[in-house]
Amino acid sequence: MVDVADSHSVIQRAHRIADEVLFPAALRGDRTGTVPAEHWDVLARAGFYGLAAPGPAQLEFAEIVEVLEILAGGCLATTFVWMQHNGAVRSLAGSANTALRDRYLDDLIRGRVRAGAAFAGVLAKPAKLHAQAVADGHLLNGEAPFVSGWGVVDVVQVSALLPDPSGATVVSGLADVTAGAGLTVKPIDLAIGRATNTVRLRFADFLLPADRTTGTSPYADFIGLQSLGSRLNGCAACGVAGRAIRLLREAGRIEAATALAEQLARTRTALDAGLADTTRLPAARADAADLALRAAGALVAGSGARALLADSHAECSLRDAIFTTVAGSRPDTRDLLLDTLTAR
Repeated sequence: MVDVADSHSVIQRAHRIADEVLFPAALRGDRTGTVPAEHWDVLARAGFYGLAAPGPAQLEFAEIVEVLEILAGGCLATTFVWMQHNGAVRSLAGSANTALRDRYLDDLIRGRVRAGAAFAGVLAKPAKLHAQAVADGHLLNGEAPFVSGWGVVDVVQVSALLPDPSGATVVSGLADVTAGAGLTVKPIDLAIGRATNTVRLRFADFLLPADRTTGTSPYADFIGLQSLGSRLNGCAACGVAGRAIRLLREAGRIEAATALAEQLARTRTALDAGLADTTRLPAARADAADLALRAAGALVAGSGARALLADSHAECSLRDAIFTTVAGSRPDTRDLLLDTLTAR
């Protein structure tokens, strides 16, 4: 759990990690497709694997958002994989499965056990991952199309759609990341974001035991909870934009950096407003991705031919910005972003 006796020190800690550990290695990770193992250890020692843990020492939401943005501006691949872990912490902390909570929660909070997330199969329309109740748990069949952190995470929080006479239900639990026994892993050859180690999981009568189940919820409630995740995913785009703005300022492009910084402040406000009125959240997410693209594009233009080199932070920023246009997004967000990008 993060020690938040002084929340200012937590923000300083995030800046230090982003500037001294993540950012210097971001270009190498982008080229090699591998996040240095040191990144996960540093985040664990800083207490950031427990960022979402409830309790008296929990950070304010605005502080969590700031930490996410700072780290995303350091290395997007590291942050994107690590962000998935926090959902498992939050889910397990609120689970009625006390035995599972006692077994895993402390290790998850301290980063001794690392978790990924596999819920896109439920969000797809139609759903791609289904569950069937059996005597000793649930059998899962179908696929989870994009699961990041393979080879890094120890468990995956998986969610599947469970038919129910009174309405669809979603069952979730912690699954071991071991191929075989009903689980097939297919690496995805990403053109951008290869260091996220993203794979496709296929389930064939895969048993999610009852003692590994975190809980069930009505489908409508599960979808409603995705608003929080969508807001937090907006931090990735804001973090990429923020780093590009900082690099522009360091390059002496003060006027451009100032204008984009003002737009970033408005984007953050719109994202926050989207939590209170979820109908506004897709547009806010689209605007955040648009800003990341424009800020990174401005950095490329301001850098000149140097930006075309493989070891250019401008080139890396633009690739990261492209990643934020689709990663963690939904069809309505992408449609709005497409409208923005094609408007004159």
